[in-house]
Amino acid sequence: MTSPQPVLNLDGYTDLPSGKIAAVVTYLEMRSPPPLAPVEDQEAWSLQRLNGERDRYRKLYRRIGEPWLWFSRVVMPDADLAGILDDPKVDAYALTDGKDDIGLLELDFRPQGEVELAFLGLVPGVIGKGAGRFLMNEAIRLAFSRPVERFFVHTCSLDNPGALPFYIRSGFTPYRRAIEVADDPRLQGFLPRDCAPQIPVLS
Repeated sequence: MTSPQPVLNLDGYTDLPSGKIAAVVTYLEMRSPPPLAPVEDQEAWSLQRLNGERDRYRKLYRRIGEPWLWFSRVVMPDADLAGILDDPKVDAYALTDGKDDIGLLELDFRPQGEVELAFLGLVPGVIGKGAGRFLMNEAIRLAFSRPVERFFVHTCSLDNPGALPFYIRSGFTPYRRAIEVADDPRLQGFLPRDCAPQIPVLS
């Protein structure tokens, strides 16, 4: 017999079962490319394709995402991830500084006439130095290099607090909000128990 599911209270608090996490998700879109913000020393960075390099992709994803409890690609089986990264309509890139991978960009052109900014992130210690603006400029340029009607993305309250205002400054417009509830990946062994300490583990 299954336990009754909690009913979402639309005017107050909703208790979650132990072992669950919740996030407020904001959806944003861009219908045409905005003027790109200038970036100093942009020659310091470059993009390298990651399609087909699943181990490199996973390592970079974890370096970027563990502090914020990114888990969707961590819990994904290898065959499913391969199906995404090997799809010719998905472009995945590592942002490099000539020495190391410091950022991730993934664009999904599979939606008809649209492109999703599936992932954009930087490793700890790089934020605030211009690399994020360079990466976003490249994302916008690549997205609209094809005939698309809409460029869209979603971010959530588990991410870096600066992510949502950064997307808005970059030209995205919020249009929808949702609540996502999921199993805590730390309790399932997919992520270290001590990662993302700002989100307490409730077991």
